[in-house]
Parts: sequence; structure tokens; C-alpha cells
Amino acid sequence: MIYIGCHLSVTDGYAAMGKTMCDFGGNTFAWFTRNPRGGKTRPVEQADVEGLRAILSEKDFGPLVAHGSYTMNLCSGKEETRANGLDMLRQDLERMELLPGNLYNFHPGAHTGQGTEKGIEEIAEALNEVLRADMQTTVLLETMAGKGSEVGGTFEELREILDRVKLTDRCGVCFDTCHTWDAGYDLVGDLDGVLKQFDDVIGLSRLKAVHFNDSKNDRGSHKDRHEKLGQGRIGMEALRRIALHPALSNLPFILETPNDDAGYMEEIRLVKTWMEEGRTA
Repeated sequence: MIYIGCHLSVTDGYAAMGKTMCDFGGNTFAWFTRNPRGGKTRPVEQADVEGLRAILSEKDFGPLVAHGSYTMNLCSGKEETRANGLDMLRQDLERMELLPGNLYNFHPGAHTGQGTEKGIEEIAEALNEVLRADMQTTVLLETMAGKGSEVGGTFEELREILDRVKLTDRCGVCFDTCHTWDAGYDLVGDLDGVLKQFDDVIGLSRLKAVHFNDSKNDRGSHKDRHEKLGQGRIGMEALRRIALHPALSNLPFILETPNDDAGYMEEIRLVKTWMEEGRTA
């Protein structure tokens, strides 16, 4: 089973997102917990949340994958930025408990000159401060392209963060295909090898979601520029192999391709077609 969906806007409310994804033909989705470039969160009404929970139950959705703000940087060289990021993270995780059992993904951060090891240490410290044993949300570190001073551009860096987190069962990884390709991992020529490396370094049991994107760039470019499925350097055939790989079955696949609604509906239909063909092959 593959759960497939895309990013939606929370502006119209939680139940509206569920209805939209049903219209799109998907069975999971992602949303930004606040403006992706920062700012306050919108008020949440309990009735709205209950409306979404009813849709999720009725339509047999997979896990949802909320996304933290891009401006949330837990390892910035500026103390004020780190403090603001920690506050965002704490607020977001409190809200996620209104939808228990789902996933919260974020970019680990950029060390802004402090060095990777210092960045890893500060990200883990922040997670240790906000994670609670009674939480029903799993927090995901996203695989990154490694541009600038980003932390998380290698599997080893993500593993180092996870090794420092005390409540390790509350954490996992979101595998972004564009980012991983741009970081230098050969998803086209050696998918099995990349997934084995991930398993050896982090463990496939920690892989909880996939951001499913093509890339505008060559492998190892460290640029992070998403492309529509089949129109980038990863290509359609490799993306199909990724979607159908048994190591990734039952994971939510979230499209972050540069699309309008019609484009997302077509990509969701395409992935579902792959699934059907895979069953009959």
C-alpha cells in the first residue's frame, strides 16, 4: 500500500483539507503548521479538527505529515533565532496532539558558521527539551540537499542527531527524493544501494515518510530545486521504482512538486496507476 497526497493550505481549515484531498483522489496530505516563512499559527477550532478526524477514519487515510516553518532554525548562530525556533517547535507539537498518531516533519536547520557538530548538538538539545514520553506525534528529521551550512545533508549527520535524542522512539526521518539526489545519493543508478546505506546508517525502521519530488539539478548539486515528476534529472522510471520499492511500502508519499491543483491531481492519479500495475505485475 502506498499513501499518496500533496501539500495543502490550512487556511480554509482542517476538515477542508481532508475534503480537498478526497477530491484529489489521495489518501494522505501535508500542510504547514504556520506560514512557511514564519509568523503565528492560525486559531484551531475543535469542531474543525473533529471534522477532519471523521474524514480520515471514513476514507482510510494514512498518516498525515505536517511541516514546520522554514524559518525554524534550532541551530542558528544567533541565540534569539534558536529561541524562536524552539518556541515554534513547542507550539507546533502541542497542536499536533489534536490529531494524535500523525507525523511532524522539519528541516533540521543551518549552523550558520558554528560548524556541523555544534549544529547537531543544538538540534538534539532542542528535541530533548520539547519531546515528551506521552506524545502521540512522531517528529521527523528531513533529508537535506546539503546547501550552505545545512545540517542533515548526509545520513550520518541525521544519525548523529538521533543518537543524541533521549526519547528516540518519538523521532524518525522523512526521505526527500529531490534533497537526497541533490545531496549526491544515486537514486537513479543504485536505489537499492542507497536504501541499504540508509538502513546501515540510520535504519529503515526509522523511515516514516517520503517527500516525492523530481529535481531540476544534477546529482550532487546541493541546490534543492524541486521539479514535477518525470520532468527533472531523476526521471520518471527511477521515480516509479522508488514508489514501488518494497522497503518504502505503507509509507505516506507527499508531493512537493511545483504544481497547481490539476497538476497534483494528475500526479496522484499517476502514482496510483503505478500501484495498480505493481499489483498485477
